Order: sequence, then C-alpha cells, then structure tokens
Amino acid sequence: MRLVCASANPAKVAELARLMPPRVELVPRPGSIGDVEETAPTLQGNAVIKAVEVANHVEGWAIADDTGLEVNALGGEPGVRSARYAGEPPDDARNRAKLLAALEGAADRSARFRTVVAIVSWQGDMHYETGECAGTIAAEERGTNGFGYDSIFVPDEGDGRTFAEMTAQEKDAVSHRGRAMAKVPGLIARITGTSPA
Repeated sequence: MRLVCASANPAKVAELARLMPPRVELVPRPGSIGDVEETAPTLQGNAVIKAVEVANHVEGWAIADDTGLEVNALGGEPGVRSARYAGEPPDDARNRAKLLAALEGAADRSARFRTVVAIVSWQGDMHYETGECAGTIAAEERGTNGFGYDSIFVPDEGDGRTFAEMTAQEKDAVSHRGRAMAKVPGLIARITGTSPA
C-alpha cells in the first residue's frame, strides 16, 4: 500500500517511516502542497484535515497524525495547541521554555501524550488509530534526541530518562506514536483485505 505522508516535519516523518509496517511505502509530502491550517478543536480533527488535504491533492491515500501534550496542572494544556503553544511560527525550544516556566514550583508535574493517526483516501475512506503515553514533565531539559517536548517528558514506563535521552527504539517501545502505529498493520490489513504483516 502506498501512503503519502501529510507531515512537513522531517523529524516526525522519519519517526513515522521507522514505525511503518514493511508492506507500506511511505511517500514524502509533495512540495506543491502549501501549509495546511490545523483549525479543528481536537487532535482527530486536525489529523483528518491534514490527511484529507494531501489525499485529495495526490488522488490517493494519505497518513497524518496530530499529537498533544496534556499537562494536568495546566488543565490539559497545551493539548491540541502543543505545536504552537508559544505562538507563531511554531518553535519547539520556545514551547518547552514556556511550559517549564508555567510549571515552575508546581507539585503536580504529571502529563500524558496523546496521538491520533488518520489514514484517509481521496474517495472519502477514513480510518483512525490512537496511542497514549503517561509521564511527568522534568524540571529541566535533558537529552538531545527526538523533537518537540521530548527533552522534558519522562515516560512512566521507563527508567527515569526523558524521551530525548532514549534511543529511537527505546522511545518507540513506549511512546504515544509508537503505540498508535503498532495498530496500523491491523488497520492496513482491514483496508486491503489481507492478513497483518
């Protein structure tokens, strides 16, 4: 199956490619597609907006995901606005700095990542998978791997390291995106009428 990736984030594309089942050919987003505005109030809505735009453009199948970091002490923020938490244009370093400042002195630093993966065809077929990862927000940045909030997120199912201190394989085993993508082979099998890879 051929899937066009809706993300323009190279780090996210590389992660999706690493997590993709062998039977799927992941194709980069065409350069002719401009920025897609993520205007939905939910992660699923934004994933669908991105996937539909790309699927219609290429007249084929597209995959998109939207991820939110939900911090309990902040009432679930930044949530659906995680990528633009510190404003426009999106900036990972500014987002992390704003979040750490917002949590300064907070006793409760618990949080969770949620990901929704949408696989959509230009003919209107829509499929979703989700993944979650609970954890805590570190007091300071640690590690250089990954992207986004990885250097300040410590997963509960780990050994105290942030995602950014883990190898890609270690992160994939417990991450929100890894858990969502682990369901994709079964989803692809249902779409194509074949057995899971």
